[in-house]
Amino acid sequence: MAKLNRIDEDNIINSIIGTGSEFKGEFKINGLLRIDGKFQGTIDTHGKVLIGQSGDAITDIKAKLVVVGGKVSGNIYATERVILLSTGDIKGNIITPSLVMEEGVKFDGNCVINKRAE
Repeated sequence: MAKLNRIDEDNIINSIIGTGSEFKGEFKINGLLRIDGKFQGTIDTHGKVLIGQSGDAITDIKAKLVVVGGKVSGNIYATERVILLSTGDIKGNIITPSLVMEEGVKFDGNCVINKRAE
């Protein structure tokens, strides 16, 4: 079996909450989490979190990279980057070294751009 390189590993979805699904609890994972359904709780990962266009999350997120295309109510702490897509609706604070925000995103909160940890 061929070994996956780091780029491939970063794009493998470890966990998914699909459209029509609801989950409450605490996610502590390594890798990528995609939410297309409803989630309430906390998320802690050294990987990526993707909130799809149909995703609705009431959560605090701690991750390397967070991409929001749906609804998030809670705070986002990213060690690398946060990307807010035009379909995103965020109510909460963001702390990250890098922020990308498309035109049309709804954002109600504060944002702190901090430099990367050495």
